[in-house]
Amino acid sequence: MAVHRGKAPVLAALGLAGCIAAGAQAAPAERQTPSGYPVPRYITLKFPKVNARAGPGEDHKLRFIYRTRGLPLQVVAETSEWRRVCDPEGQVTWVHKRVTDGRRNVINMSGKPAPLYRTPKPGAEPAAYLNVRALAGLARCDKGWCKVKTAEGAGWVRQGALWGTSEALQCR
Repeated sequence: MAVHRGKAPVLAALGLAGCIAAGAQAAPAERQTPSGYPVPRYITLKFPKVNARAGPGEDHKLRFIYRTRGLPLQVVAETSEWRRVCDPEGQVTWVHKRVTDGRRNVINMSGKPAPLYRTPKPGAEPAAYLNVRALAGLARCDKGWCKVKTAEGAGWVRQGALWGTSEALQCR
């Protein structure tokens, strides 16, 4: 990753085209799922090449191939083996559970570099900027702020400022 050094470095972006198509909506009530985990929830892609299918099974049409390891996805439904996911561009598709990871990442889909603040409070000084379509690991969220980390540094963002930090349903 390329990093711009200085008082507030700019963290590198990954090549993911497009922007989020759907706005945040209220999260539905949690229900029992085959995995035992709540829906909606976030996961990431475990591999750099993952098939996205039209339905839950190898016999369903291949719609496209994700090519970003660590891409955050929101699980919106599931079967025992498959996850129906919403991606940062608003596309809804099915992926097999074996290609997913429970770790949480976030991505900047805002269209401009996102400031990562030194402390979780209004008016804090930026520690760095996360470029558009750049990934970061999500450490935790607390009281409307989320701590994110990259190889180059860490900082705080307002919850909902990066795709993957909102608990609301991102797609239908």
